[in-house]
Amino acid sequence: MLAMPIGTPACPDAGRQRRLAAQLADMIAGAATIRVSFDDPKQTWPHLHAVVKDEAGKTMDLGRTTARVACRWILRAWPEADWTRPHTFHLADATLTRSDLVAAGRGR
Repeated sequence: MLAMPIGTPACPDAGRQRRLAAQLADMIAGAATIRVSFDDPKQTWPHLHAVVKDEAGKTMDLGRTTARVACRWILRAWPEADWTRPHTFHLADATLTRSDLVAAGRGR
């Protein structure tokens, strides 16, 4: 994305999340959802962690760099989200949902 003055989003229109979903779908072929959190089980300190699943719900392997880039892009698209909780980005409809709400049946 292009650099903009402080306080001005680089992509101010509402299609920003849809473009992000399209870019991530191209970058991670076959992905349906990306779960983003700061709870990497392999790290002691909070680190970005992504779990990518396909349409069947099967977890896909992802390289460390690709996972971090995907996490950072999603975090930057929704800076107002409560990132102390994990979130799931649905590539089909470009929506972000708190993962703990989905698990409890209160979300999507």
